[in-house]
Amino acid sequence: MGARKREMAERLKEQKRQTAVAKLNDCPTSPRKMRLVADLVRGMEVNKALDVLKYTKKEASVRMYKLLSSAIDSWEKKNEGERLENANLCVKEIFVNQGRTLKRFRTAPQGRASRVRKRSNHVTIILGSKTDKTKEE
Repeated sequence: MGARKREMAERLKEQKRQTAVAKLNDCPTSPRKMRLVADLVRGMEVNKALDVLKYTKKEASVRMYKLLSSAIDSWEKKNEGERLENANLCVKEIFVNQGRTLKRFRTAPQGRASRVRKRSNHVTIILGSKTDKTKEE
């Protein structure tokens, strides 16, 4: 029983080493706009995803590009001997959740005030190799 637990722990440790996670909290863009950009790169190979984000006109793509670069850097720190090109790395998961909403007031006609909601979001990117993705499916 102890050897089996040890083996499972080693397998889990290897999986963690092969994946990299990067999070961006309280990004001042609405989640709906950020999801449009996230959908562009979901499941893509990392270098291709960077190219797509670099040439996308949306403002959210700039922040997403930085976040993806950060995830790649953290993967490289975990796997110092390996090359990025040989790793077959792709965007395994990417999701956008709603963050806090700042409520402000703006003047409206006839002496009224209307509420303005300034939305933010939380983005999480998980990178993994394509070979791991096929094993799971």
